[in-house]
Amino acid sequence: MNILMALSQKEITGAEVYAVTIGNELSRRGHQVSYVSDTLSKPVLGSFIKLQFNKRSLQRRVWQVLKLIWIIKRGKIQLVHAHSRAAGWASHIACSLTKTPMVTTVHGRQSVHPSRRFFHAFGYTAIAVAEDIRDQIILDLGVAREKVTVLRNAIDPEIFRPAPLVPLLGPIPRPIVSIIGRLTGPKGELCYQLLERILGDLATNSQIIIRIITSSAIPKRFEKFNAWILPSYPGDDILQSIVESHLIIGAGRVAVEALLVGRPVFAIGEAKSIGLITADTVDHALRSNFGDIGPKELDIDFDDVKTELKQVVELLGAANSEAALAAKISIDAVRSKIAQEYNLRDIVNQLENIYQTAVIDTLKREMPILMYHRFIAHESEKGTHGTWIHEGRFERHLQLIKRLGYETLTFRDLAQKGFIHRLEPGKKFLMITADDGYRDNLTRMLPLLEKYNMSAVIFIVSNETHNRWDTEYSATPDVRADLLSAEEIRALDASGRIEIGGHTLSHARLDELAPPQQREEIVGNKKHLEDLLGHPLLSFAYPYGYLNESAKSEAKAAGYRFAVATDSGPRALHQDPFQIRRIAVFPRTDTFGLWRKIRGNYVWRR
Repeated sequence: MNILMALSQKEITGAEVYAVTIGNELSRRGHQVSYVSDTLSKPVLGSFIKLQFNKRSLQRRVWQVLKLIWIIKRGKIQLVHAHSRAAGWASHIACSLTKTPMVTTVHGRQSVHPSRRFFHAFGYTAIAVAEDIRDQIILDLGVAREKVTVLRNAIDPEIFRPAPLVPLLGPIPRPIVSIIGRLTGPKGELCYQLLERILGDLATNSQIIIRIITSSAIPKRFEKFNAWILPSYPGDDILQSIVESHLIIGAGRVAVEALLVGRPVFAIGEAKSIGLITADTVDHALRSNFGDIGPKELDIDFDDVKTELKQVVELLGAANSEAALAAKISIDAVRSKIAQEYNLRDIVNQLENIYQTAVIDTLKREMPILMYHRFIAHESEKGTHGTWIHEGRFERHLQLIKRLGYETLTFRDLAQKGFIHRLEPGKKFLMITADDGYRDNLTRMLPLLEKYNMSAVIFIVSNETHNRWDTEYSATPDVRADLLSAEEIRALDASGRIEIGGHTLSHARLDELAPPQQREEIVGNKKHLEDLLGHPLLSFAYPYGYLNESAKSEAKAAGYRFAVATDSGPRALHQDPFQIRRIAVFPRTDTFGLWRKIRGNYVWRR
């Protein structure tokens, strides 16, 4: 996908680190990711366009929207991901005018005023990095609950690995206590209050060594703390500063990174104090992003903070401090919890799902999956059930597909590249499927696929020689049609154009069977075909499209990665890989009818 990350900032923030971290991972997965912001400090794998979102006059706002429209059009942007209020406002207008899907990650408390309640400017969905942020968006701003998703900051646990505590050195052994972050805004006010009320006394009394690591220009009121301030720059290794510390004081991303390294964290943020993070307090801390969000800003009793911090410092200075901390914090359990909640690859997987849903729902477009059965050449082969199409009409279908610029995918392609591959910019994809496994799929369908350089998925019934379910067990018997032999199935598989999928042993109606019988039909069919072909199957089709939750569970337990129905299941195919919608093609589906079915909006308009 072509994705635009939109930020508004004058100095490095957690939002930038978040955007760049997920953006670089998306780039590594093959997406084209661009960034637009006032500044950008961290190295990125995509392009950066400077735009001063923090200039907030009406004239500037209009210019920002116009510039974003130009960026979206020129870059063929498929989705905008905003990370701040100012960037989100301009992005929302630009996306509305260009009909571009948009999502917003909300990193902190939102200001509340009448215009904000009326004009949310979050786009398709708001992604909150913590539950308290989600609740504030819903309660204070009136955003519908279904429009808000909780998704943590994304952090690579392979980078932030556990490191042993540095021994306390010097004639007067003192632990290093570090605050990492901005000296401006609410974060700066918090830092100032901590230094003024608590940490300054502890340092003066030689109980701790203070380090304030910041990329901010140092405000005048902080000059009296200059001895403790260590300026940092975009290329500086903040991780090394965390490793060298014995205690990190802060909230948000810094707290998470420190916990992954194995450093104790005293969580205190823009809203409230959580205190020392232990196995007992970590769940509570997650809700507020380690103190960054709450009912009010800086709702903190600094006397209580001072008492608890003194206790932690005494613990750090003890002779057996590492063992004592391990017992008090349960650091391995805390780190395991954090690694699970903030895992970069899991977060980006979820983001890709959010992106796909936003694009599909906003544009009302989805990759069509066509369902055929038999291909006939003579009038005598027509049946009563409408599961056939003349090979001449099928060829005209392929000609239309080719003329309109579609490329065909199989489930093998989606397994290799992910569902999101179908949204590759500049491409139009569809999938051709055929049920039951008739002999004419080899003699009539395959030659036409080869002629037009297309592929298809054929779902095969493996324990029958012909369509007995239509000829012997139907109130309106159909004509007999032979199924593929073992050699013919191998020939289809060897063609390189056909993916073979499962379709039960006997074309059973699975919703009428008990789970053991469902399992026998699904697993037996899969084993038979895999033994025949010598490789695993990826996809399965429910006969008649009839299924229930048990049938879905059995298909998943059998080892399938995808299962298709007929006209049931979510409109967006990635939302339920085990109930994927298909579009039926009938004997009278002419080229105009097929055009309507493959435009992408058919399941919304039918």
